[in-house]
Amino acid sequence: MGAIIEVKYFNSFILKKINATVTSNAVPVWNGSPGIPGSSGYPITSGFLTNNWAIEEARIRGGYNNTNVDYGVKAYLVEEEPNAVIRGNSLIYSGIFNSRTGINNTNVFSVGEDIIKSADPANGTIQKLYAEDTNLIIFQENKVSSALIDKDAVFTAEGLGLTTSGVKVIGQIVPYLGEYGISKNPESFAVYGFRKYFTDKSRGAVLRLSRDGITEISSYGMRSFFRDEFKKANKAYGMFDIHSKSYILSLSLDKDYDYNNQTYSNDSFGNSIVVPQTNYKTLSFDDKVNGWSSFYTFDPTFGGSLAGKFYTWNTGNLYEHYSNENKNTFYGNFNPSTVSIVSNQNPSLSKNYKSVNYEGTKNWKVIELTSPGDDDNSYKSYPIVGNITGRYFGAYDGSLQYAGFTPLQKKYYGHIIINNQYVNSSGEKVTNMSGVNGLEDTGVKGFFTEATFEHEPVNNDKKSTKTNHAELFSVGFNYEQSLY
Repeated sequence: MGAIIEVKYFNSFILKKINATVTSNAVPVWNGSPGIPGSSGYPITSGFLTNNWAIEEARIRGGYNNTNVDYGVKAYLVEEEPNAVIRGNSLIYSGIFNSRTGINNTNVFSVGEDIIKSADPANGTIQKLYAEDTNLIIFQENKVSSALIDKDAVFTAEGLGLTTSGVKVIGQIVPYLGEYGISKNPESFAVYGFRKYFTDKSRGAVLRLSRDGITEISSYGMRSFFRDEFKKANKAYGMFDIHSKSYILSLSLDKDYDYNNQTYSNDSFGNSIVVPQTNYKTLSFDDKVNGWSSFYTFDPTFGGSLAGKFYTWNTGNLYEHYSNENKNTFYGNFNPSTVSIVSNQNPSLSKNYKSVNYEGTKNWKVIELTSPGDDDNSYKSYPIVGNITGRYFGAYDGSLQYAGFTPLQKKYYGHIIINNQYVNSSGEKVTNMSGVNGLEDTGVKGFFTEATFEHEPVNNDKKSTKTNHAELFSVGFNYEQSLY
């Protein structure tokens, strides 16, 4: 049965005391209740300074002999057990809002109606709600479900489902197949068309919700990557790039994680190429190829698409992408394009890689080419410079020569020369002979090889430019069976 609670009623006016000035001898000024004209009674002043306070007064205008008001319509009650209950797995709805008639009952929660709908508490708290047509998609930590809005689902004797109009605002909650949720990363959610994208950090997965249900898109060649990176991530910002039709995911990694610098071989001029590890990883997924198409060098705090344009935020500033002719320039910083290639044809055959070739734009260079030799060694080649950067004229006949990649029939070829020197603990360069003794200028030997290409955007006069685009269509390797 219902409880009977005694409620006390009273009326009061609020009086405010403010300081008219900020001087040390400020004179207190009394304000009457807000809404009372200032033609009589206490004067009305504007602005509130420090040391202000307010009191409730039962006399009109706070006058000494003014009429005392009787009990009115303001009510208060005291609960014997004022305990709050937080139900993270439940939904509640209020009254309606009608902009045409001006009815706004969004602050009305009727206790006489069943306005609460609860999801399975075993699946964790509700992190995200998304309304799609007449359905409500519910993202819990460990489950994704769909709830009917303003309709009910009934079933025939044969078990077939029918949808009918119902009196309940939130109808039956139907879970999607698969033990997936959104963990505690609702910021990873993005939508385009009928596809929804989100992450499940607890399971190390990136997911797509579409007409065919939930698909784990992180398994498209990136399962190990996300499994490892989600362990270090604290935020996963998801956004959809409408320009490239790609889902952009930026993982914000723990800053206290131990990031080691990745050092490449020395370039042709003896300069060490060092690529530091960052505390973020930004990459994109393309539905057209069903794969992860690229890593990016920008670190957004959030982003989204509007009116056919893609925007991201960084350090409180809003940036529009694809807005100028400079390539690979994000937030004012330029970074070159890099592509890593693995050659593993005939993996059981020990090979001697002699040369490498590619099809694409000019002046790609190889900044690292390695092949694992044994448990303690890796064979490396010298870097191969681009066809424009490494171009020169011979000292004797003045003929055009190439120190790195050489153009031939719209392809570019470069010799692989082993770098058999390394720097020991004392800082000395030591020759590390590999392969057959004396063959120090041979190619790199191994069962497979890894090569990292980097594009250096320059004009024909070797001057750097940020406007040149980079394309890499294919990469090939020429090898022979190793002598050992």
